[in-house]
Amino acid sequence: MLRTALRNVLAHKARLMMTALAVLLGVAFVAGTLIFSDTVGEAIKKASTKNLKDVAVSVQAVSDDNAPLIGKDGKRTTALDDKLVNTVRALPGVQSVRRNVAGTATLAGPDGIPIGNGWQNIATNFQPDKDGHDERYPLLEGRGPAAGGEIALDEATAKAAAHKVGDSVRFATDGPVLTKKLVGIVSTEDPQVTAGGSLALFDTATAQKLYLHPGQFDELVVGAAPGTDQQALAGKVREVLPKGRAEATSGTELAAEQSRMIAEQNKSLSQTLLVFAGIALFVGIFIIANTFTMLISQRSREIALLRAVGASRRQVVRSVLAEAAMLGLISSLIGLGLGAAIAVGLRAVLDANGAGFPDGPLIISPTAVLCALGVGVVVTVLAAWLPSRKAAKIAPVEALNTVEAPPALRSLVIRNSVGTVVTGLGVAVMFYVTTLKSSDDMPIAMAGAMLTLTGVIILAPLLSRPLVSLAGVVTTRLFGIGGKLAKQNALRNPRRTAATASALMIGLTLMTGMTVVGNSAQQAMDKMTADGLKADYKIATSTYVGLDPELSQKVAEIPGVEAVAPLRNSGVETGDSSLNLIGTDFAAIGRVARLDFSSGSLKASGADGIAVSRTAAKEHGWQTGDTFDATFFDRKETNRKKTKLKIVGIYADNPVVGEAIGATSLVDPHLTELKNDELLVKTEGGSTDELEKQIRHALGDSPLLKVQDHADLRKENAGQIETVLYIVYGLLGMAVIIAVVGVVNTLAMSVFERTREIGMLRAIGLARSGIKQMVRLESVVISLFGAVLGIGVGVFLSWAGGNLVSQGLPTYELLLPWGRLGLFLLIALVVGVLAALWPARRAARLNMLEAIGAQ
Repeated sequence: MLRTALRNVLAHKARLMMTALAVLLGVAFVAGTLIFSDTVGEAIKKASTKNLKDVAVSVQAVSDDNAPLIGKDGKRTTALDDKLVNTVRALPGVQSVRRNVAGTATLAGPDGIPIGNGWQNIATNFQPDKDGHDERYPLLEGRGPAAGGEIALDEATAKAAAHKVGDSVRFATDGPVLTKKLVGIVSTEDPQVTAGGSLALFDTATAQKLYLHPGQFDELVVGAAPGTDQQALAGKVREVLPKGRAEATSGTELAAEQSRMIAEQNKSLSQTLLVFAGIALFVGIFIIANTFTMLISQRSREIALLRAVGASRRQVVRSVLAEAAMLGLISSLIGLGLGAAIAVGLRAVLDANGAGFPDGPLIISPTAVLCALGVGVVVTVLAAWLPSRKAAKIAPVEALNTVEAPPALRSLVIRNSVGTVVTGLGVAVMFYVTTLKSSDDMPIAMAGAMLTLTGVIILAPLLSRPLVSLAGVVTTRLFGIGGKLAKQNALRNPRRTAATASALMIGLTLMTGMTVVGNSAQQAMDKMTADGLKADYKIATSTYVGLDPELSQKVAEIPGVEAVAPLRNSGVETGDSSLNLIGTDFAAIGRVARLDFSSGSLKASGADGIAVSRTAAKEHGWQTGDTFDATFFDRKETNRKKTKLKIVGIYADNPVVGEAIGATSLVDPHLTELKNDELLVKTEGGSTDELEKQIRHALGDSPLLKVQDHADLRKENAGQIETVLYIVYGLLGMAVIIAVVGVVNTLAMSVFERTREIGMLRAIGLARSGIKQMVRLESVVISLFGAVLGIGVGVFLSWAGGNLVSQGLPTYELLLPWGRLGLFLLIALVVGVLAALWPARRAARLNMLEAIGAQ
């Protein structure tokens, strides 16, 4: 029987080719994900290890309630000073002490757009040896910064900013724009920089002036003398550190922690990619099962003869499963190679979009190889199991009498009954989801969606009859006999049609659901912006360092500006829960934000009065006039002082002002650093390019600034959603490609099955063009059937699950993107036409007499 299985694989190479393609594509996705994760993880780990190679002990500054890290002057203050450096340097086993100052610096590019990526725009101090070199940052050009007006950049940052040695560099830390002369360009392997950030280097005194105080540091990197135990040295260092003001970690512990963090960071990406790989393999199951069902049907006489000469049912099952295992193994081996190429391509694409992964070799681990091969073989064997059982049940006499028997009525009844129950249960769960109020209930929605989709897949043969018949009416009227034959061919075997269409349906269901929810969320965010914001501009910083309160007065003095309202975030505890409280100017907030009060107002607020949103009032059971005890987050744990606050008004939910607003005089005493998180600006004539330039100029033309009008805010919100959708489309594209392969495979094998029938059609006068048209229309009908099911199920699931999204977006409502949905139908139509090219050409080229005489 093993020889028989091998012979069958070799005898049906062409018919199994498309199935093998589906398997290897799915395996390639799995293998590519695993290889990518291993490669990137190992590269980052090696870069981190290299970055820590000289670190025996790292001493980090920390803050406590008695000595906050941020001082009243807005600068950090630490206990790591020159005196402590000398104490640590004197410890036995200490060879060196590197004194690091840490901060952020955002550089302006040639077009004024910031360079780098937010908090990854690191700044630190250049620490030269006696020869003027810093081992951590090797010089490529020029020299290291040695005076207050000098700066050095890493090579990638200098290139992005189009700077060369001698140029003036404009940048900002957390205040006004600064300008320094570029005196050197360095190289670095710091993962933060290589992953899309930037690096700015200053001399130590300048770095301390920018971020700390003279003589203070953020970190001490202790180098050990040869033969010194790191753990023992870390213990000695801890003994001399000020209690609660600093902590020491050995280099070994630091490397282990970084490795753990790297694994956690890669875990979510890998899991996401594996989910989509699983979807691709799930789609492949339909193709594999379809192929083996058709092959067994075509070999029914052969199987009957095997049974007649003594082969048992178990041997027949084993033979089919062995055939599937060989197919799965061969496909998986090829898929593994393709997966390595996908991993390389994925890394290149992400690097091109700013991921900045460290360089490193391609890692193909034994785990990735075994998983890829195991998944491919197991999926193929499982998909072939039901067809193998069907083959074993063929009675020798029955198979010798007919080539293909119609499916038993009882099995279709059972399938339809099971499908009805599963679909009904899934729909019931989704209707229950519409009553849920928390996003924590998302697992219930996912379970309901899976049940509904599974039920529709089971019911697909039953649903194919009315839908394909309806499509057949159109094809018959438009294309005559070719359209009618296409309809009859699609209806001839509902299970096959359903399995082929289901592969496409799964991908389109997910695409439709994500598109509908994404489009509705985007419209809801636009509506929130339009309804809640009366201001023409929203001003903030890209790194969330805040804006100096004095700058709001400069903006207010610009001709054409009507009102400026600051927003300062704070937080209070209200018993068992918390409340985000925004401090603002009560006189100006009503002119820049739309506040629809259902009760009360801001007119008689008083020093302790706050207004809250309807949702916050409902959650806490508050009404206008109520008072409650609140504790601001800045209070010490050992001395919790409560503040009595009064509800002076309740307004409709507004994302601009959030849960609650109070006067700046109420919030300011509890802020560690007095800064505005945002400024809302209302102008006389609306937003203009000239006015935006004036605002930027008044604020120092800082590269940190984000000056956004309504269009910018909509674009930002839409951009985030569009990016997610395009990523999903790309990842689901593999499943759609596999579905197309399934259509091609089904049509090709169907043409083989109908060889004699096609010969008879040619004999009675149907031209070659008519044969091509018949096959193409059958492909289009099957593809459109899958598309209609997928879009319909996707819309239903997005409608039911959208209720959970609306909990975070009060203005959310279901809005169907008719353009995108129409595009999906058009894609299905194109898929049908393209998938039929080869099978239709093959059918049209059949020799008439040979086809009629085929067995």
